[in-house]
Amino acid sequence: MKINIFLLSILLALTGCSTDLQNAKKSITSSGLEPYVKSLGSDEFMGRAPFTRGEKITVNYLAEELQKIGFEPAFDGSWFQPVPMIEIRSEIPAPVIINDGGRTISLNTPDDLAVTSPQVDEKTDIKGSELVFAGFGIVAPEYGRDDYKGLDVKGKTVVVLINDPGLYTGDTTYFKGREMTYYGRWTYKFEEAARQGAEGILIIHETLGAGYEYTIPRKSSMTPRFYMQTADSNKTLCKFTGWISAGSASTLFNNLGYNIDELRKSSCLKEFRGFKMNSTISMTINNKVKYNSSTNVAGILKGTSRKDECIVYTAHWDHFGTGEKENGDSIYNGAVDNGTSMAWAFEIGQAFAGLKKRPERSVIILFPTAEEQGMLGSAYYTEHPVIPMAKTAACFNNDLMLPIGRMKDLMITGYGQSDLDELLAEAAREQDRYVIRDPNSQTGMYFRSDHFPFARKGVPAVFARGNADSREHGREWTANAEKDYINNKYHRPADNYEPDKWDLSGIAEDAALAFTVGYRIANSDQFPQWKAGSEFRNIRKPD
Repeated sequence: MKINIFLLSILLALTGCSTDLQNAKKSITSSGLEPYVKSLGSDEFMGRAPFTRGEKITVNYLAEELQKIGFEPAFDGSWFQPVPMIEIRSEIPAPVIINDGGRTISLNTPDDLAVTSPQVDEKTDIKGSELVFAGFGIVAPEYGRDDYKGLDVKGKTVVVLINDPGLYTGDTTYFKGREMTYYGRWTYKFEEAARQGAEGILIIHETLGAGYEYTIPRKSSMTPRFYMQTADSNKTLCKFTGWISAGSASTLFNNLGYNIDELRKSSCLKEFRGFKMNSTISMTINNKVKYNSSTNVAGILKGTSRKDECIVYTAHWDHFGTGEKENGDSIYNGAVDNGTSMAWAFEIGQAFAGLKKRPERSVIILFPTAEEQGMLGSAYYTEHPVIPMAKTAACFNNDLMLPIGRMKDLMITGYGQSDLDELLAEAAREQDRYVIRDPNSQTGMYFRSDHFPFARKGVPAVFARGNADSREHGREWTANAEKDYINNKYHRPADNYEPDKWDLSGIAEDAALAFTVGYRIANSDQFPQWKAGSEFRNIRKPD
């Protein structure tokens, strides 16, 4: 049997667990978390949107707090890394027209369609673009799947289903059953449609497959979208991308003689082939374009004997600024998304800085920008890192940490990917907790936050927090609490700091756990490795 040298070295190190480590863990408290969330989730920060005064307030605050806890500027003497981006606000001034063999369907944005244009043009006219149904919009040779086989989509608009076939069949031999693969992520579908030469793409929204209601893409289409600056002004992307609501999709396909539920079932079959819809779509999109730079913020605590190697803790700082009013409130404060996780990162950083003996490897606390826009800040960082990706041992990220008390579980999103599973499980046992997979893995959370760009560079990366089994109230209560947040507060003005209702003790416990695992890796002479079967295993070769 092959022995994992990294895990063996860590397990041996556990026997020498120091007083220094224990004291540092004890320094992580609910009362330490609270001031960060109170500030970052306040109206003063104006919803923390990139390219706004709220960004300046936010990034300056983060730099000041990193300095206070004992970190140094990470970017050649600066706390700040400029991230060149384009802001595009798309408006569709008239109804979108779908012509179906003489019949006309008039759809309104954003209620029926949530559409944006990523191309840097002030005006885009889509005139009679042919519609083509391309199943799930997936090209996956390892699964023998090519939804574009036999289809001519160049200069046309593809309509595709959300997620991947595994969710609806439960077949773990064909994709990963209910667990979403990257092929099911909407970003992949947009990318693949562009590679195929499509003019536009519409994803049929379905709450189970998306992991959220249509209100989320609807609201996102009403706010500015951000993209990386490119030499070709995004001409390699589709002219428009977006979502069609379930009701509108049903109307469209019913007119064509299809039932959308039956069409989804047949699309799951390996032999399924897409088809021309004998329909066209027309619309005019007006773009307001702004060139600017947003900002990643990072501090570093330099290691001793291996300071040219590091571990990274990430928590995005951005949210949606001000937008559509709900109950008289237009500021999207993002207290949970992602104020609680930034507090988590600060408490971990303070614990490292408080050690009497610094770890051997360096520790970086990174607050990326534009996570809500497709993880642009973290993707930029992985292309321009403080310490090379080949020397980055691991990334620990968090997002949406619910302030609902201590948990029996440690939910690992992306469980089964790397050695980090076992290290987290050991630290969880020390807290009398157990590890579980993400019970909602069909939502593809592993591909939806800032650890993912690190994984795409071959760095073992994890997203782990207590989220399923309250010590005090149990599983059902916890599931209802999460559902309440997703349905009523997620990406809405109601995501506010509520000290009378919040219990930060679980987030403190999660921070202590992530600190413990990071401490052990930072003092190891080995790197964590990807497991056999991980799609990220061969990106970076083992040492």
